[in-house]
Amino acid sequence: MTWLSTLRARLGGLGRRRRPATPVLHIASDVGEGPTVVLVHGIASSSVTFLHLVPLLEPNFRCVSIDILGFGRSPAPEGAEYTLDEHVAALHATIKAQSLRGPLIIVGHSLGSLISARFAAEHPQLVAHLVLISPPVYLPPTNLGDKRAKLENDLYLRAYDYLRTNKEFTLANARIIAKLLPIKGVFELREDQWEPFVKSMQNCVENQTVISDLSRVTAPIDVVYGALDQFIPRGGLEIVGRMRGVTMHRVEANAHIIRRRLARVVAGVLNADLPAGVEPNLPPELSP
Repeated sequence: MTWLSTLRARLGGLGRRRRPATPVLHIASDVGEGPTVVLVHGIASSSVTFLHLVPLLEPNFRCVSIDILGFGRSPAPEGAEYTLDEHVAALHATIKAQSLRGPLIIVGHSLGSLISARFAAEHPQLVAHLVLISPPVYLPPTNLGDKRAKLENDLYLRAYDYLRTNKEFTLANARIIAKLLPIKGVFELREDQWEPFVKSMQNCVENQTVISDLSRVTAPIDVVYGALDQFIPRGGLEIVGRMRGVTMHRVEANAHIIRRRLARVVAGVLNADLPAGVEPNLPPELSP
């Protein structure tokens, strides 16, 4: 190589930046033995989301609870945009780092259900069963034929836009809500989480692709939601319920967070995944 070609190679390399490594997420807990269940929580929360669910699953499953990018004890990388692709890439990197071999049962709550749906679509060989809990399905108005459904959907999206653009109002009300909830830490929005919160909301919740993602999922899909869920417009949920391979489970007297009643329904859904001939080791909450 001549001195001129060497110089050109060096100058060319100056314009190329190495892509930052995909972060590995924090494993909040890894308990139990049996088929592996990966639990993915939602926005402004942590693995505390699954406080009532993990004890019901632990006797029969290995439960791996993960804090999503920017929340809990997971990293919040400088320059992250918290797109769905970034959340999914971090989840995939974590599953590889933990040597979790598929097929896996993926359980997502709220934003975690949107992340889980995209993950299942992108990595079908790793997913045996997809369970979406309280999925916030919002659609473009052109996708909704019913005027009432369009109005409801639009009101939600306007509310989220207001929350993103009024920081002090949102943080103050988040502190009030956190004190009123029965599970400490299930909803928590601090100053240092503001950027992950607003970017995840805009890039994943408001501008979502869950319908097209679910259409590509090859594994069975169960959707579990509370009849009193204040974050789910019915129009989007009805469309999901009509999709191929989807089974819906409506839980009365339950809102958005996973209380005991909803947790029991999810545990019952997952017990169907146990190998043939294996009787589920039921904790007292699920015993006849």
